[in-house]
Amino acid sequence: MQSEPALQQDSAAEPAAVGSSARSDMIGGACWVLFGALIVGGALRMDRFEKMGATLYTMPGFVPAMVGALLMLLGAVLALRGWLRRPAALAAPVQPLLNRRVLWTAALALVYAGLLIGRVHFLAATALFVASFVWLFTPEGTSRQRRWLVAILAGVLTALVVDLVFEDVFLVRLP
Repeated sequence: MQSEPALQQDSAAEPAAVGSSARSDMIGGACWVLFGALIVGGALRMDRFEKMGATLYTMPGFVPAMVGALLMLLGAVLALRGWLRRPAALAAPVQPLLNRRVLWTAALALVYAGLLIGRVHFLAATALFVASFVWLFTPEGTSRQRRWLVAILAGVLTALVVDLVFEDVFLVRLP
């Protein structure tokens, strides 16, 4: 009996995995390009505060526009990667777009954003979220002790670094 709910890792060595990966790259890349375009569009519609003397680099929307443009660029690279491997994708059987990994990711994100943030101290909530995520998606052959150690270290260190960067560098108060 297996006591750890490890999720199966996709094997790139199997022809079906290569095909579904190429198809996933094309679909995912297109989605990231669309998402980035929506961000850029929203950023361009923001008030520019030109009457108040704002320059290009100090306008609200500059950073979101750059992030959106970067998402579009990386999405295009991902889609191109899938497109170049499409012959293998056409020969492979169609795999579902929503699998267990996607559902677990969505569930963890909803618990973190919807239940933990604002109710639990930010450091604890973030450490718990990251540790849960790392533990759940650690490769299957990893020993139980190593899995727990890596998950706890990743959770605590990520929470501390995020808190330090946002509070002390960006001067943004976290919940």
